[in-house]
Amino acid sequence: MPQIDVNGTRLYYEDTGQDSTGGGSTGETIVFSHGLLWDAELFAPQLAHLKDRYRVIAYDHRGQGRSADDTVSSISMETVYQDAVALIEKLAIGPVHFAGLSMGGFVAMRLGARRPDLTRSLILMETSADPEPAENVPKYRKLNFVARWLGLGLVAAKVMPIMFSQDFLTDPARAAERAHWRGKLVGNRRSIWRAVNGVIDRAGVHDELGRIRCPVLVMVGDQDVATVPAKAERIHAAIPQSRLVRIAKAGHSSSVEQPVAVNAALDEFLKDL
Repeated sequence: MPQIDVNGTRLYYEDTGQDSTGGGSTGETIVFSHGLLWDAELFAPQLAHLKDRYRVIAYDHRGQGRSADDTVSSISMETVYQDAVALIEKLAIGPVHFAGLSMGGFVAMRLGARRPDLTRSLILMETSADPEPAENVPKYRKLNFVARWLGLGLVAAKVMPIMFSQDFLTDPARAAERAHWRGKLVGNRRSIWRAVNGVIDRAGVHDELGRIRCPVLVMVGDQDVATVPAKAERIHAAIPQSRLVRIAKAGHSSSVEQPVAVNAALDEFLKDL
């Protein structure tokens, strides 16, 4: 289980590709940064699809997945951003194509705006440049309180429709997949509340988007209720060199809900670069 000590924590990461020490067949590296409550497995379809052409790295955020825990009450997005910077620098892999979904997108936008030397391109999936909408905060804090003290099993029925589209949740052929992801949700460590607080408490970065100079792909599922398509459109409008792709029949976890469509969008974007 590869781990790396960076920024005062220990991160789990997966490093695959044609040459996991110097890039894939293109000599380029893609780093994947997952969404809240999940881990690097969120990008398993993309890692398998891209590893023959690129060096592909996916890592778990501090306090989540297989990375080290934390002791603060709220793991800030600034800290998680600094973790990503330290990971790229310590592995000496920059500049990279940096792909972030939801929480990973919060990291990606900060990285693109503040460290252009480390970013070849950005892939922003199911994310927002704004703070958490005020109307969501009381609901999410309540769910987080229950999860912290009573366990995630009691909130899974509320969280699954936030994380996945209705198409994914109601398709009989995908029952095994739903069970798998529900199991991962419920299996989160109790201390996940620290990471949830960081997402709820985050500051917006919309005013920084104009500083992003690298090519940007913005993707959003047309059934995403966590970061609705209007959020993606707002990001796209603020970054002139961006392109926007809507993923049909996908919610907040498009990478596993519609992997073929997501992979096709990645191929088209990367090919043009």
